[in-house]
Amino acid sequence: MLTKASALVTTECLHNVLKSGVPKDIRILDASFHLPSSNRNGQKEYEEKHIPGASYFDIKECCDKSSPYGLMLPDVKHFEQYVGNLGIDNSTHIVVYDNGINYGFFSAPRIWWMFRVFGHEMVSVVDGGFMKWCSEDLPTTSEVVHGPKRIFHGLYRPHLVKSYEDIAKNIKDHSFQLMDARGEGQFMGIKPEAREGIEPGHIPDSKNLCYQDIVDKESGVMLDVKGLKKLFNETGLDLSKPLVSTCSSGLTACCIAFAAYLCGKEDVPVYDGSWPEWYLRSTPDMRFCPSDKKES
Repeated sequence: MLTKASALVTTECLHNVLKSGVPKDIRILDASFHLPSSNRNGQKEYEEKHIPGASYFDIKECCDKSSPYGLMLPDVKHFEQYVGNLGIDNSTHIVVYDNGINYGFFSAPRIWWMFRVFGHEMVSVVDGGFMKWCSEDLPTTSEVVHGPKRIFHGLYRPHLVKSYEDIAKNIKDHSFQLMDARGEGQFMGIKPEAREGIEPGHIPDSKNLCYQDIVDKESGVMLDVKGLKKLFNETGLDLSKPLVSTCSSGLTACCIAFAAYLCGKEDVPVYDGSWPEWYLRSTPDMRFCPSDKKES
């Protein structure tokens, strides 16, 4: 049984829910997204194999296509139309997963966050994602699902989104802690960024909590709450104080915001422009970026 409080659901729970077909009040979304360097196509893989009853949520379509910073949030009307076309209304419980390998999930928490930004709390992420689902030999299908269109009314919640101006102001007044979900190499400026024209590095005073560390490496499922709290503490992040999450595309930032949510920290916003916007708009004195020193 899924409830509003079921932010994280097990593959076993979802399988049990689906034994008699997908309930009318539930929509399953495959939100798989892969970086260009992976040579993978999320929609193509969905069309080949997915959880029965799932529709494909294309992050590249449900975004602000006019933005130069990548997968930025769409406006309310765009989001309403997109999810309504997937058969979602305000009474629908969303269950989202992706087929990221090794880490349990990659892009699914982005959809969890987007729905919350637009006022919808009934959304769950599948623990371990499609990787775990398949490892347990649970049913899959290639049948593409097109649900009947519904009307979704969004309510934008600005407190869950941070802008470039918010981050710049925070460098001066330190009103919140900034946590960066990228790998240590990118954070420290020694491993290339995925996006061309963006040099690696980080925003001053941010802490590096890699999204890969919030899952158990063997099983691919989330660490338990005790393990997550320990991870936040060891990273130097205080869950009792304001937190903001960032990364390199706005996706994995949602992973660690989701981890904080599971620890009871439900008000963590995401810096949507993340490192690409910061790098392109900031001056060298506003960032830690080894390439700036090389150029000078």
